[in-house]
Amino acid sequence: MTFPKELKEAISHLPSSEKDKLILRLLKKDRLLTERLLFELVSEQTADQRRDEVKQKLEEGIKRATKNFRSADYLNVEIRSMSGIISEHVFITKDKFGEAWLNLWMLNQILKLNKGNLSGQRRQEKFSIAVIARVFKVLLIINKLHEDFFSEFSDELKELGTLIGNSQHLMATAKHHGLDVNWLTLGNVPENIAEIYREIRKNGFLK
Repeated sequence: MTFPKELKEAISHLPSSEKDKLILRLLKKDRLLTERLLFELVSEQTADQRRDEVKQKLEEGIKRATKNFRSADYLNVEIRSMSGIISEHVFITKDKFGEAWLNLWMLNQILKLNKGNLSGQRRQEKFSIAVIARVFKVLLIINKLHEDFFSEFSDELKELGTLIGNSQHLMATAKHHGLDVNWLTLGNVPENIAEIYREIRKNGFLK
């Protein structure tokens, strides 16, 4: 939503007490913004500490989803739910490193723990596309981080590449949608990954 310049100017001239009342009233209706301000202005907790808490939540969610596995589509729904938890963490903390690391860790855990569950599933198209799309998302985030961080993702990327390579469904989907698994296993993500991704999406893939 775009705010008129006149409104911004009018708000800037409000007395401080009125501004405070407006802010508190708005915060009551926006849980995430409230948590973000609490983290930035009040909490002594670090982004790393919150990341560990999110990892624990994801771990619990993955174990539950694995235990209650019904289909690849069910697992896909659970992944979307867990991705939402990661997105909230990033909004609150602006932890871009954590966004890549948590998504990468989540994908590895899901694929490792559900290897047996998925092996007997014939219909995996939606799930496989969702996984490959998230792999691209991780690579795009990593590509925007400082190059010194890349080494911290190399082991997890290799593991993910191996897991995809060992799955007939995922490997076929990766090839069809333009993901070169060697980018993961060899650690040579193209510098123009964003351009590659845009072209893939433009041509109707990853949907």
